Amino acid sequence: MLYFLKLGGSLITDKNRPHTPRSRIITRLANEMAEARRLNPDLQLVVGHGSGSFGHVAGDKYQTRLGVHTPAEWLGFSEVWQAARELNQIVAEALHNAGLPVIAFPPSAAVLSQNGLVSRWDIQPIRAALSAGLVPLVNGDVVFDTLLGGTILSTEDLFFYLARQLWPQRILLAGLEKGVWADYPVSKQLIATITPQSYPELAANLAGSAGVDVTGGMAQKVKSMLALVEQLPGTDALIFSGSRPGQVQQALLGEVMGTLIFQALR
Repeated sequence: MLYFLKLGGSLITDKNRPHTPRSRIITRLANEMAEARRLNPDLQLVVGHGSGSFGHVAGDKYQTRLGVHTPAEWLGFSEVWQAARELNQIVAEALHNAGLPVIAFPPSAAVLSQNGLVSRWDIQPIRAALSAGLVPLVNGDVVFDTLLGGTILSTEDLFFYLARQLWPQRILLAGLEKGVWADYPVSKQLIATITPQSYPELAANLAGSAGVDVTGGMAQKVKSMLALVEQLPGTDALIFSGSRPGQVQQALLGEVMGTLIFQALR
């Protein structure tokens, strides 16, 4: 059984304070992953995390995701990389301290994109890590791009490519929000399920919330996961909150909470 788990940047960092990890939360989440693996030894896990108040600060300053061409923009590219690496090291150490056999695969060293989409990535080392019982760790990162010079790929961008190669049973996106709201920012009507068939009726409300960064770009997350579940029969995605103790562990053990995105049988 293979699960992908993303730890959202808003969950593991304080987005209102640059370069500020939520260390206690990161430690708790690492322990929950370790406990889930102990309870289910057959669980294989690929972990990813966002940049939160680390990479996004420099990324916004230099607009790195839009392209990198000038000397000043390349300096910004390096600054974003440094910030992303700093948070990745914090997460990797927390997973290691929890007893997980983690090994990091930084996208900046292995991924080439074309116009913001992964075009080349040798994932044989990740396959080998999974076969050896290790836990691969990826993160939102800068990458070199054949059209843009350089750009930033999110964890969802990376998962989108990896999922089509590794075919996980479930993709878990753990953030602060309990799931996808039908009435964001009022946030009283949680959408329990989303399918490609139901999405058109919901799209307008989701698009309205996408402009507010506190959701981490919820509309784009939903669109990306819908595209994946359509392409990969048997794979679904769960958007839920990791802020309450035990929820990540429960999700890794198969419980459904938040918003489930799946391909309904026709």
